[in-house]
Amino acid sequence: MSRRARSFAVAAVAAVITLVACSDAAPRSDERMRTSPGAGVPTETTAPATVGATGGATVPTSTTTGDDTDRRERFAGRIDEIPPSLAAEMRGTTWAPGCPVPIEDLALLRFNYWGFDGEIKRGPLVVNAAEAEDVLWAFGRLFEAGFPMKRVGLARAFHEKRWAEQPDSRRSVTASFNCRVAITPAGPSTTFSQHSYGLAIDINPMQNPYVRSDGWVRNRFARPYVDRSKDLEGMIHDGDVVVRTFAEIGWSWGGYWSGEKDYMHFSLTGQ
Repeated sequence: MSRRARSFAVAAVAAVITLVACSDAAPRSDERMRTSPGAGVPTETTAPATVGATGGATVPTSTTTGDDTDRRERFAGRIDEIPPSLAAEMRGTTWAPGCPVPIEDLALLRFNYWGFDGEIKRGPLVVNAAEAEDVLWAFGRLFEAGFPMKRVGLARAFHEKRWAEQPDSRRSVTASFNCRVAITPAGPSTTFSQHSYGLAIDINPMQNPYVRSDGWVRNRFARPYVDRSKDLEGMIHDGDVVVRTFAEIGWSWGGYWSGEKDYMHFSLTGQ
């Protein structure tokens, strides 16, 4: 496993690290070295990680951490606890009593990414707090590689009736936590998805659809992307920077599943 952050104590949170910006090539060991939660995200220059009032680790962004203009010119990201306002919004929508993880075991990431329009945008992502640092590092590497995402945002509540009545959608949001059952082209299952644990991420879902073993895709707007020999914007391919980056943090790609393929899906457990 390459997740080196597990071997370091939170007490090292004040350490300063200088990293070489990531490229499409696999990073050298010194490019992955981290000594505190939130450190190690590739940036041009970094400041020490700090702990905010909520206890969430603030990821180094730039030498001028309070300058939003500077932050939007390069990769920048941070990790925080779920704020009360978001926790209230999640209750009864993407989280409910009986979900496999409590809200306090989740973390809110905010980071810069490249949009399909070539502009730098900033979006939120809720993940399992134990994986937050590694996930942020991964998106930092995708930023440095120039990989675009249609939109990064929070998941919507899953409603089986709405899913059945509205099979076609151009919505393509990169998202993670959503306490729901696993969903296949055939329909919802009866078991919790890995998204329910904050241990799975779907990247550009329309451009990387869930494809049945016979090649059928439920969403007609995603059907042009069934042919994986195409190199269209936002698509993920075997061995590319997205697959390699998530492999670096120990996450597996649904494009490697036998039979059905879930090209959008990355998860810690491989499910």
